[in-house]
Amino acid sequence: MRKQVFTVLLLLLVLAGCAPSPAPDPAPVPVPEVEEPAVPPPEPVEVREPEPDPRAETVEAILGAMTLEEKVGQMFFPRCPEVEAAEKIAGFHLGGCLLFTKDFKDSGKNWLTAEQLMEKLEGYQAAASVPLLIGVDEEGGTVARASRNPNLFPEKFQSPRRVFARGLEADPEGGFNAGIEAIRADAAEKSAGLRRYGINVNFAPVADVSAGPEDFMYDRTFGADAREAARFVAVSVLEMNRAGVGSVLKHFPGYGDNADTHTGIAVDERPWEQFMIHDFAPFREGILCGAGAVLVSHNIVTCMDGALPASLSPEVHRILREELGFEGVILTDDLAMSAVEDYAREGSVAELAVLAGNDMIVTSDFEKQIPLVLEAVEAGRIEESMLDEAVRRVLGWKYDLGLIGETND
Repeated sequence: MRKQVFTVLLLLLVLAGCAPSPAPDPAPVPVPEVEEPAVPPPEPVEVREPEPDPRAETVEAILGAMTLEEKVGQMFFPRCPEVEAAEKIAGFHLGGCLLFTKDFKDSGKNWLTAEQLMEKLEGYQAAASVPLLIGVDEEGGTVARASRNPNLFPEKFQSPRRVFARGLEADPEGGFNAGIEAIRADAAEKSAGLRRYGINVNFAPVADVSAGPEDFMYDRTFGADAREAARFVAVSVLEMNRAGVGSVLKHFPGYGDNADTHTGIAVDERPWEQFMIHDFAPFREGILCGAGAVLVSHNIVTCMDGALPASLSPEVHRILREELGFEGVILTDDLAMSAVEDYAREGSVAELAVLAGNDMIVTSDFEKQIPLVLEAVEAGRIEESMLDEAVRRVLGWKYDLGLIGETND
């Protein structure tokens, strides 16, 4: 037994002796030093001066030189004063002046000649501290001021509905496009005539959509189809722009079938979806085509603001700015209307209008309202920065119409 154990041990020793010795660690291979390539210094970045913006420069130069009284005055687009118009335009620094039928007649109620009208409006411009927006409601049809004067136009302009129908009658095979071509020609003729006489703003087109003849706004609208109304608005705005006449889309957010706000409150209880799908369409199209202004109605629209008329509602103005992306001038409807009388604080309805976000205020009561707005600014109820933003838009509109800037120097 011992002999066998010894034999096994001897065999293990022999095998262990035959195992190869572990190889020594290899010598480290020297790594040659590599010179880092020289990094060239960065090229100097050329800082380019921003391109000059003549519009912004002109606006800021005029705004920077204005007194508080001049800023407030620029925010008013009142009915033209019946007496001492030029003196009041100068004294209140008015931004605009809205003409009515009486303004196209002399003191004896005779129609002015073209020369007399132009001389009159040139006098208004000469009195203005900043060139004046001179406007008129020349929609055609029931609302036509200038074209009632036979010395200015051969006949009164017809309503958009009638103009469209006339186009269809002249070219039955042309369909909708024939009617729209008649609208285009009508807008071009109207705008060129107004500008020739010194009128640079037309409170048109009516962007409301109305379905039935029983609606207050029906006769003044293009029709019931929102897409067709949007096409009408687009063509009208483009032709007005070509003629250098400012357009005013009205009556935001859409009048619908509501009652006449000249005589009292109109409450619109239609749902939000109705406005998004239907009523906003013509306003959106007009804005895309470069409309300079939007006029806000006095309707109380419950889905937007159930407490205040649209013209005095910050929420309605927010929707116009943010939801529709409008950057131009927002005007009130006439603040002398019965629909807003009950909302005035001690007669300062214009203060509410400014706080709501209006850039310009339409009223015949400017001699009372301007001092009240000034008092509100001085008392801190209205920030002067709000006035600055509004006046920037007003001056920008005047620049776009060629009233201020290089072309007017």
